[in-house]
Amino acid sequence: MPVALVTGAARGIGAAVAAALHADGWQLVLVDICADDPHVPYPLATPDDLASVAAATGQSATVMADVRDVDGLRAAVDLAEERYGRLDAAVAAAGVVIGGEPAWEMSGESWRTVLDIDLGGVQNLVTVAIPAILRHTHGDGRFVAIASTAATTGMPRLAAYNAAKAGVLGLIRGLAADLGASGVTANAVCPGSTDTDVLAASAEVYGLHSSDDFAGHQSLGRLLRPEEIAAAVAWLCSPAASAVTGAAIPVDGGMSAT
Repeated sequence: MPVALVTGAARGIGAAVAAALHADGWQLVLVDICADDPHVPYPLATPDDLASVAAATGQSATVMADVRDVDGLRAAVDLAEERYGRLDAAVAAAGVVIGGEPAWEMSGESWRTVLDIDLGGVQNLVTVAIPAILRHTHGDGRFVAIASTAATTGMPRLAAYNAAKAGVLGLIRGLAADLGASGVTANAVCPGSTDTDVLAASAEVYGLHSSDDFAGHQSLGRLLRPEEIAAAVAWLCSPAASAVTGAAIPVDGGMSAT
């Protein structure tokens, strides 16, 4: 059975990715910080959240680690190799949203928190996961990052998030080029407005009554479900996506087309 490591796995898109990969027969190592951050203005996932996802995905292995901590991520990769003997894929789904001010008024702490988690966390996972994937796969390894429609569309009062997600796309393109003919692919999925805690935080940035108010930004006229994003990630991790690398796949309900 193939083995995947998923960050941000305790809820939202990360939890949905874990469920989708489990349904496809993957064994999993689930990673989440499971603690609040003083610079993030909303509660993050809890140990109970992570335990629930693990129980729902065949008692998956779990690691409580901050994606800003490369040693914590390395421990998760080591666990994959020790418990399952291999690592075939890594999915970088951890992310936060902080905003509310124009770019020139945002504090240095907020800038650093968003960039260090949303972009630096992806690079840290690359650093520890790609060598393991190259060791254990033969032209069929996978790396997938969750970016955002915000990577290519300016969002007012979310400049740090825009910058971090645009950086993820650049990182993925460079990683795909570095992997070259190894057969290991690197891709990004760019969700639109998806019904998660992060979207609820975005609604607060704009003073909206509910994240449902974002539905009108998408051609489908509704919020996306985390499971819909996860389906694209699972496909990119599958043999069917072997010719796709360096891509940014929009799963945004038509948001980028309007």
